[in-house]
Amino acid sequence: MIPAFILGILGGLGAPEIIIILVIILLLFGGKKIPELMKGLGRGVKEFKDASKGETSNDVENK
Repeated sequence: MIPAFILGILGGLGAPEIIIILVIILLLFGGKKIPELMKGLGRGVKEFKDASKGETSNDVENK
C-alpha cells in the first residue's frame, strides 16, 4: 500500500517519468551515495514525526 502523501506528490507521474527521475538521481549521486542519502532522509522524517507529536529525543530516551 502506497501512503496517500506519496500518491499526492507523484499523482501526475507515470512509470516512464519515475524511471527517468531515478536514473538521473543515480547518475548525479552514484550508487554508493544513495544509501547514505536515504538514511539521512529517514532520520529527517523520523525527527519530523517526533517533533509533530511534541516529543524530543530526550523524551524518547527517558521512557
